Amino acid sequence: MKELMCPETTLPIEKLHFEIRSEHLDRKVKVDAWRPRSLSPESYPSLLLINDGQDMEKVGLTDMLAGMEKSGHLRPLVCVGIHAGEDRRLEYGTAGIPDYMDRGNKADLYTYFIFEELLPFLRKKLGIAEFGEKAFAGFSLGGLSALDIVWAHPHEFTRVGVFSGSLWWRNIDQDDPEYDDDKHRIIHQQVRKGNYAPWLKFFFMTGTLDETNDRNNNGIIDSIEDTMGLMDELVAKGYSRENDMVYLELADGRHDVATWAKAMPAFLKWAFGK
Repeated sequence: MKELMCPETTLPIEKLHFEIRSEHLDRKVKVDAWRPRSLSPESYPSLLLINDGQDMEKVGLTDMLAGMEKSGHLRPLVCVGIHAGEDRRLEYGTAGIPDYMDRGNKADLYTYFIFEELLPFLRKKLGIAEFGEKAFAGFSLGGLSALDIVWAHPHEFTRVGVFSGSLWWRNIDQDDPEYDDDKHRIIHQQVRKGNYAPWLKFFFMTGTLDETNDRNNNGIIDSIEDTMGLMDELVAKGYSRENDMVYLELADGRHDVATWAKAMPAFLKWAFGK
């Protein structure tokens, strides 16, 4: 395990770099962590895990957090960006339920990594015995992964952020004559079969230019329709659109890091604002 300090000493945010050897994933996992320099372990800070941590510099997370820290808009917060590996399409997904092309067949191992290796490592290295609350966020397939992990482990988390989530994830090809949105979108089925946890809150973001696919030709692109459908499943489970969910749709927003960076401040203020 390697640890390096970032030289950004003038910022109110300290950035740390870690490298963890994961037995579950059989690879080294790079991890970046951001924490306020004024942070004390006794403050029981919140923890935000973010998939695709390798994109956080493009998001501008360091300056974003520094600005929000200076303005006093955030509660004590530690952010952790988990870098994806070469097997991203296998490690992200729905644990135990690969899609129709067998993608996501290591998602269960990624979940084990989070709970059995990453969280104990962070508590030890950061000197924080317990976090006040934990949230998970991700983009695209990383958003699906974050949602799946939070939904399957509600007693570990309070919030989830899904940016242009790959909520189309399905167990048969959409071109199969038997394909049915109500039956074959995996995460929708997982929510339908799951249990209501009243403390969970959900943030969904899409862009009107996320994609051009419209599989049922109803004039709504699939990424927006899949997100709306997932929110409908949450409502049917007992969650309130007004109190438990936020939906942010960016006009001309694309399926890229630049768009997700625009949405990140809104998510951070919603999840961890004072």
